[in-house]
Amino acid sequence: MKTTTITKVVLTPRERQVLEGLATGDALAVVARDLKIREGTAAGYLKLTKNKLHGASETAAAVAVGYATEAITRPALLDPGMLFLPREQRDLVPLIARGMAAAQMATELDRPVTDVRADGRELLATLQARNRSHLVTRAWQFQVLTAGQVIAWLS
Repeated sequence: MKTTTITKVVLTPRERQVLEGLATGDALAVVARDLKIREGTAAGYLKLTKNKLHGASETAAAVAVGYATEAITRPALLDPGMLFLPREQRDLVPLIARGMAAAQMATELDRPVTDVRADGRELLATLQARNRSHLVTRAWQFQVLTAGQVIAWLS
């Protein structure tokens, strides 16, 4: 059996702060304000962070890779038994974590894009997530998304 390990990624303190702020569901402007930096500066840190995190193109993917590589502080785990996710919603989690758009997910799952979008909205509501980056955090907390899953698609 082949085991894959991913080298730990080291972010600067500001890069980590920006990504951790986004992981809580805050908008980039809010994260920048809280860190007392310009939004453009925060965007620059985010771009550098995404490059370090295996070239993640989307912020949700950067959050997932950040957790998997321990580049950012992992959130406290919650009891997965407290969460009911239908298979259609559960199937979306790793795809959202990879940064896929609804049309890409629909192709991957061989489902109508309208159904994928509806399930995505329901998934956000079920996980009480504000956006895709926060959804990754909530999925991580409920152990619907794991380091093993993220490392598998990075390999």
